[in-house]
Amino acid sequence: MADHRHKRDTNARRKPRAVVIAGPLAFLATASAVTLGVLTSEPASSDLPAAAAVPSSAPSASSAPSASESADLALDADRRSRTVSRGASRGELTSLLSASEMVMSQESTRKAIKNADQRLWTTTTLNLWDEPGEKARQVGEIEPGEKVLVTGRKLYGRDEIVLDGTSRWVTTGYLSAEEPATLGGACTNGTSVPSGVSPNIVAVHAAVCANFPEITTYGTFRSDGEHSQGLAVDIMVSGDRGWEVAEFVRENYEALGVSYLIYSQQIWSVERAGEGWRGMEDRGSTTANHYDHVHVTTY
Repeated sequence: MADHRHKRDTNARRKPRAVVIAGPLAFLATASAVTLGVLTSEPASSDLPAAAAVPSSAPSASSAPSASESADLALDADRRSRTVSRGASRGELTSLLSASEMVMSQESTRKAIKNADQRLWTTTTLNLWDEPGEKARQVGEIEPGEKVLVTGRKLYGRDEIVLDGTSRWVTTGYLSAEEPATLGGACTNGTSVPSGVSPNIVAVHAAVCANFPEITTYGTFRSDGEHSQGLAVDIMVSGDRGWEVAEFVRENYEALGVSYLIYSQQIWSVERAGEGWRGMEDRGSTTANHYDHVHVTTY
């Protein structure tokens, strides 16, 4: 893996990353079940099948609301919905079901599945869970590039999807309205990129792997620059094959969301595409000059 820093071309144009859609959430009941605002927080890193965790400053995903917090949330929801008696006492509210139990009730789940009408794409491999809470049991995985039906419900850092008519939960942040690019077929050599990288990096890996299956090393996350943001990947290849990879990515830059490429001491960028490949200064080593890998930075 390359061990050097990259800076984005100073004139490079940024484009927005894939948008993750999350539907509005609300749960309504009367007398024995009060409307509760859906609670969300970042998931634990174990929600993702890859080793890399998603950076977050949010509270622990496994923390459930206390009885007092649930009462406050219920009272706030009551004021918005006006469906609960204004005379309800705090003691009555704190005895209601927890937020997780409300979401996972058979009736709520049945209605959510029945009303689901939006489909989004998975942008990376995701673990499937039978419920959103800390007692959730993993029941499989779903591959990137799958279009799934979503209910719009979120809880504890997870989104609800529908598979074969059954409710399943996946980590929030990895469903997109945009189809990931997979040029040339499927990746069959067993390589992958970590969860948490840009959907465009997922697309670059999928496309290169499908067309150049002999390449088995991809460098993504490290502590510096665009690599630390999950926006860059080093494709470890050299010689003429390296130029084939670089040209393949360049030709498909728009579909793959590429901002610029570096290979063999040459750089190509979207903003200065009319100039073609441009020479770079000598950085002092084979790796620093990108002779042993193709560097790709995405939006």
